[in-house]
Amino acid sequence: MNKHLFPVRALWLASASVCLASTWLTLNVSAQTPASAASRPAAIRSADFIVAVVNSEPITNQEVQTLGQRLQREAQAQGRSVDGPEAKQLALEQLINDKAQLQQARDAGIVVDEDALDQAEAGVASNNQLTREALRQRLQQDGVTLTTFREQLRNQLLLSRVREREVEARIRISDIEVEKFLQEQIKAQAARAPAELNLAMILIVVPENSAEEQIKPLEAQARDVARRARSGENFAELAQTFSQTADRGANGGALGLRPADRYPELFMQAVAALPVGGVSEVLRSGAGFHVLKVLERQQSPATLMATQTRARHILLRLTPQLTQAQALAQLSALRQDIVSGKADFAESAKRLSQDGSAAQGGDLGWASPGMFVPEFEQTMNRLRPGQVAEPLASRFGVHLIEVTDRRDAPMSEAEQGALARNVLRDKKLDEAYVAWAEDVRGRAYVELREPVQ
Repeated sequence: MNKHLFPVRALWLASASVCLASTWLTLNVSAQTPASAASRPAAIRSADFIVAVVNSEPITNQEVQTLGQRLQREAQAQGRSVDGPEAKQLALEQLINDKAQLQQARDAGIVVDEDALDQAEAGVASNNQLTREALRQRLQQDGVTLTTFREQLRNQLLLSRVREREVEARIRISDIEVEKFLQEQIKAQAARAPAELNLAMILIVVPENSAEEQIKPLEAQARDVARRARSGENFAELAQTFSQTADRGANGGALGLRPADRYPELFMQAVAALPVGGVSEVLRSGAGFHVLKVLERQQSPATLMATQTRARHILLRLTPQLTQAQALAQLSALRQDIVSGKADFAESAKRLSQDGSAAQGGDLGWASPGMFVPEFEQTMNRLRPGQVAEPLASRFGVHLIEVTDRRDAPMSEAEQGALARNVLRDKKLDEAYVAWAEDVRGRAYVELREPVQ
């Protein structure tokens, strides 16, 4: 679903905690404490200068360098190659856009309070499988002050909120668009679905070890039957008279409606170009000579399918008495016992899990895409049936997940409608975001100064 557009939309379509979780380890660590900045060599300090101004707000060379290095790492992780000059140019463009959009957010009166920052910080810690205390220690080790980190969180939340407000307000999806999309999907799926055929057959048997002089008259008989069938004689009567199948041509030789792949390949090649009512040339197989007639051809009914997963989990909710680190350690030890066969998942879920599925051994039933929070679903989708994931922290607590089964199932009308709206919304969001970002950039005063070094 437009996965190739993720780099554009990742800045704002994901929830703040998920989006920021992938961001904190690559924060702009150039904004260091005064002591660390003072300890750098004079040559490095002097390299930090203003390269651009966006509506009176500066962008420094160090900001561009840091973001450029991050973009190069991300490209490398995705198997792409971005050289230094290209990364710096991309970084400068992104910083200009971000500055302009942040200014629009402030002008629109959008604010991020301390409670929202606290939730975002907790989300970053959770998605990195850390406590907030461990996260802050890691930041300190990386030379990033808590003030700098929270300011970057604030900016990310501001960008997310202004983009959601300004862009999503432009999206309109009509029922007609939904219906058209579904019809196109069903039509495309029907074209890929195997056809079903009903063939009638007349068989002239060739006994095993027959000599050539015995085979020739049998072939001649088959050719005469085929000629008579093509000239308009009743195929069913010809089958009852001449066919040497076990049922002696009962039902006029009709084999019944069945998927094409249930017929021999020899038959399918012979009738591929025939219309309904067409009669084939004489075919030779190990059994003898065949004459075929196409009685019926129809496409299998198309049904939109969704991959459903059946999983079970054990959930430990965090309390003042049970920290995230303790919950992760407890479930990690339990996972080892389950994998080694020392413990049973269902029994452990009944004993430990702290949600409504505990009584069912943690069973969550069959789930279609989108039913769980993203961090849970992403982990679940990576598992094979029978595989138990490492403990996962989510907004609800810490989970131990096992996938028990997976299947393709027909989508209900409601699921089809939701799928169509999501796909259309994603497509329009991409287009609307690009147009809005260009508009914001076009209205901003941008002054390029020194070239990036």
